[in-house]
Amino acid sequence: MTTDFSQTRHLFDLPEGVIYLDGNSLGPLPRATAARLARTVTEEWGQMLITGWNRAGWMEMPARIGDRIGRLIGAEKGSVVMGDTLSIKVYQALASALEMVPGRKVILSDTGNFPSDLYIAQGLCRTLGPDYRLKTVAPEDVMAALDDSVAVMMITEVDYRTGRRHDMGALTARAHAVGALTVWDLAHSAGALPVEVAAGGADFAVGCSYKYLNSGPGGPAFIYVAPRHADRARPALSGWLGHEAPFAFDLDYRPHDGVERMRVGTPPILQLAALEASLDIWDQVEMADIRAASLALTDRFITGVEATCPDLVLATPRAHDQRGSQVSFRHPEGYAIMQALIAQGVIGDFRAPDILRFGFTPLFIDAADVDKAVAILAGIMAQRSWDRPEFKTRARVT
Repeated sequence: MTTDFSQTRHLFDLPEGVIYLDGNSLGPLPRATAARLARTVTEEWGQMLITGWNRAGWMEMPARIGDRIGRLIGAEKGSVVMGDTLSIKVYQALASALEMVPGRKVILSDTGNFPSDLYIAQGLCRTLGPDYRLKTVAPEDVMAALDDSVAVMMITEVDYRTGRRHDMGALTARAHAVGALTVWDLAHSAGALPVEVAAGGADFAVGCSYKYLNSGPGGPAFIYVAPRHADRARPALSGWLGHEAPFAFDLDYRPHDGVERMRVGTPPILQLAALEASLDIWDQVEMADIRAASLALTDRFITGVEATCPDLVLATPRAHDQRGSQVSFRHPEGYAIMQALIAQGVIGDFRAPDILRFGFTPLFIDAADVDKAVAILAGIMAQRSWDRPEFKTRARVT
């Protein structure tokens, strides 16, 4: 293991002159990924053809890589499996959890949750019938809203806009005390900070791999099912590869043992290969060291911006235990400011209605990057160089 992040910096293929503060939306390309993909394409797909499912171990990749993700989120061995998109995994976890709490029909979430999770919940409620409903409250009110009407609490651990971090252990304990189950979305925490799904008592957890874990655009998601539920949870999407014996070609579904029942369709082998190359980097570091460095960088960024950009309002909690690995500032012209920053080589992103969002990954971001980003942002704000038509024209992806 290493805590020398100057060494891990060289493991990423970042464009010259770019300060990449967008790891929480799309992680950068590890240098080893291209060669790993080339080998998968030419030596495995190219030479092995369909025999690669056996000879190259493709069929085992979702479970094997799931265990590697499991180390980063504090999961028990054999409790995480890869595949499909995050939306599908949210649907699976939520549907299974609801079925396990018969007689209750309320899903509790918060208004800071990622909209896709809420859309999935709304759609599932429509499918199940008019008695089911999604209830949302302000993030700080989730604890008080947990009562004996709630079947499932569905929460994203780190708020995608503000970077506010929920207390997984405390909220899960409260949910269990009132007889509810929990689904945790780790999209903005897996790879960003130490996560403890087992110690925290989580029932289900899901997450994507293309943000802090660098599997590339559209990379596969993962799902965690606590071992105590693994043989009881019934997957609503009962796909072929979640069957106990897929190649028996039974006409009736029989769920696989454990978390592998949550597999649905054919795994995305090329994307899994890309993720495997990235996880080779994560195997060299400890999440506690990542966290310490991340907090130092985010503290430095907050201090620098507040000292030089008085028009920007901090949206991220100052307390370390309430913060993820991102910093967000508010400004009515946030979109234009971010476009001006990107034009000068500092890449963050914008989240409506007014959030400038910056992600910090110590694997490739250091204090010098932070200071330079602050200086560029200060110059843009002082000169109002964001106030140009080309920076105000909204692109499809913000």
